[in-house]
Amino acid sequence: MQSLLFATAQGTFLTGSAVFFTQVVGLRAAQVGLGLTIAGVVSFLVAYPAGKVTDRLGPKRMWAAGTFATAALLAAWPFIDSFTGYVAMVIGFEIIGNAGGAGRNAYILDVMPEDERVATQAYMYSALNVGFTLGAVFGGIALAFDDLTVMRWLPLVTVALSLVNAVAIVRLPRAAHDVARPSPDEAATPVEPVGRGPLHNLGWMLASLFSGTMWTNQVLLNVVIPLWLVQSTDAPHWLLAWMFGTNTVLCIFLPAYTSRGIATITDALRSARISGGFFVLACLITMATHSTAGLVTMLLVWLGHVAVTGAELYNSGASWAFEAKLMDPARRGEYGGVSEVFSTLGGRWAPAVYTFLAMSWHPSGLPAGSGWLVIAGIGAVAVIGLHPTVRMAERFLEREGIVEGEVPIGEPDLADMEITPSLTGDTGSPVA
Repeated sequence: MQSLLFATAQGTFLTGSAVFFTQVVGLRAAQVGLGLTIAGVVSFLVAYPAGKVTDRLGPKRMWAAGTFATAALLAAWPFIDSFTGYVAMVIGFEIIGNAGGAGRNAYILDVMPEDERVATQAYMYSALNVGFTLGAVFGGIALAFDDLTVMRWLPLVTVALSLVNAVAIVRLPRAAHDVARPSPDEAATPVEPVGRGPLHNLGWMLASLFSGTMWTNQVLLNVVIPLWLVQSTDAPHWLLAWMFGTNTVLCIFLPAYTSRGIATITDALRSARISGGFFVLACLITMATHSTAGLVTMLLVWLGHVAVTGAELYNSGASWAFEAKLMDPARRGEYGGVSEVFSTLGGRWAPAVYTFLAMSWHPSGLPAGSGWLVIAGIGAVAVIGLHPTVRMAERFLEREGIVEGEVPIGEPDLADMEITPSLTGDTGSPVA
């Protein structure tokens, strides 16, 4: 329910964000892009410190604080009237998003039994996609009024849901590694880290780097294949709506199935290999559409998009398992921050590089669209590199004596047990 509400709130605003920023605030498209780029740089810089702070304050505290701050910033959106104000706001959202997101991710891993973590993430992933779909519907209704006043105050919908979320997060039971003074009838105590941190774990850093490259399947999904359809094929543009609709439906109904059976690192690596296979297949199918026409092109472009969805789903299951198995339980925030930094390095370059390779790279002697072979090769190299680095990270934890352990957290009262609807989704920027 939390994931559903979070995504509904964010999806409502995201659907109308282009109109909001260009017509209500009066920004040019280039200014919107520049602001997001600046915010992306800030996100990269604050990811690791945000993780460190999460471990010090406790996951639930950080998550709740990030959600309250998100609501406060969203309440100020209708009053933005300049590029400077816009940049200040998106930077604020990136800082808050990293902090709140680090707390949320650590809390999920902390509060769920080890054998339920991957399955839980899968159901949450489905709920997020349902929520974004509902948000798109609500945002579309707001757009249908064709009234800038309605668009100006649309962010207040997200404000209201964020406040509900924040209050509900405060009421959640404490996780094992929440740093708080226990009451006399509780046995919970803060957990002191054992061994060295993630900056000494070369395997974790490199695995995060390769994982970031594998996640560039999202660049194919949202940027490169749509551009390819428009500029390099004779497929009708309305096919884009069908493609994205298919992706959404598959991401609602299939995550629990594609993540089923992932209980060990070996299982997760197998899922990563399947993801890589879908990535390569998507590239080969899409490349073939350069020399096809009509219904054949439409079918192949759609199948290529579906294959990328397969890469997304199987990579999700692998990533959830790596988070559950390869993070120090006492340093999940710090591990998450390091992962964010290196996954950014592994994939932030992809929009420019993949677009150039697919659309503009035509070396002599090779057929048009040969850049797709290079993109497929990049995906294959990422899968290959992931295997030894994941095993390195696993051996590091063994050498340092870092093991998953249960920490007594006491018996919460009945009020704590009533988990009311709130938002388990990332508290990141609503314009990301």
